Amino acid sequence: MFEQKHLLEIANTDMPFGKYQGKKLIDVPEEYLLWFRQKGFPPGKLGDLMALTLEIKIEGLDKLIKPLKGKSLPV
Repeated sequence: MFEQKHLLEIANTDMPFGKYQGKKLIDVPEEYLLWFRQKGFPPGKLGDLMALTLEIKIEGLDKLIKPLKGKSLPV
C-alpha cells in the first residue's frame, strides 16, 4: 500500500546520479527504472523509492503523482 509520505517523496526527490540526475523520481523514464530493477536498485531509501516509482509507472498511476510536485506533508 502506498503511504502519502512516500508519494510526496517520489514527486519531490531528485535523482542524485546517472543519466537522469536532477530529475524528480516520478519523471525518470520507466525503462531506466526497469534497468535498475534488473541490475539492482541502490540500497536504502533511494532504492526503495525507485522501486515504488517503478510500480506506480507500471500501473499507470504516474499522472496522479505529478501534481504532488512542490507539495509537502501536512503538519
